[in-house]
Amino acid sequence: MHDLKLTIIGSGNMAEAILHSVSKTYTVEVVARDQKRLETLLQPFGTNVSYQVLGETYDISDKNIILCVKPYALADVSKHFSGQANALLSVLAGVRLEDLKRHIAAKHTVRTMPNLAAKYSKSMTTLCGDSTFKNEAMEICNCFGESLWLCHEKEIDIATAVAGSGPAFLALVAESLADGCVKEGLKRSDAQDLVKGLFAGFAPLIAQNHPAMLKDAVMSPGGTTAAGYGALEEENVRNGFIKAIQKAYEKAKKLGG
Repeated sequence: MHDLKLTIIGSGNMAEAILHSVSKTYTVEVVARDQKRLETLLQPFGTNVSYQVLGETYDISDKNIILCVKPYALADVSKHFSGQANALLSVLAGVRLEDLKRHIAAKHTVRTMPNLAAKYSKSMTTLCGDSTFKNEAMEICNCFGESLWLCHEKEIDIATAVAGSGPAFLALVAESLADGCVKEGLKRSDAQDLVKGLFAGFAPLIAQNHPAMLKDAVMSPGGTTAAGYGALEEENVRNGFIKAIQKAYEKAKKLGG
């Protein structure tokens, strides 16, 4: 067990996903307002995970905090804090470092953007902020997957569209592929299993190959892939994903400002 202790503020889906991974390495305290939710959340975990109900005042002195509340809740939650944390790792989409520092006193402040794959230690997490805590922050985030340190805050807002929102976009792809199979006559259960297998096999492929090279390796002249790819281009799917990144980035900036 790591000597560093973590405090997760929040009890939603992202807090739960992160808890599943960091609890294997760190002693963790989870702090939130709903005691029943906390009790339910902590049932699967051992004695290295505890909880505290957030009251009128919560002393964050010297704690290493992972802040997992909704961006709009920052001001309301932070008014309950007293003292100065050692480190603050925020997962709040779009909320700038200067706003985090204004609301929560901490020696080190870092923005992070994981995704729900953190539950299975498969998140792709981007970080930026106080470089003096870079190594420790990346060590924490590596518990729930891979991490990438970005040099500029603008970059994490762009990366949010993939690192944070990407699973939802890929879920749309998966659902659409399964629906296409069902439309052509495949049973729904078989279509779902087929898509699950596809995504499981795609991970190591994309890890070792540039997307364009991977596409060219699959697409033979006049073949089935070429026919399907042509249909995707006709429907402007590529441009749709590019616009999805643009809109997600624009929304991240609005959330922060």
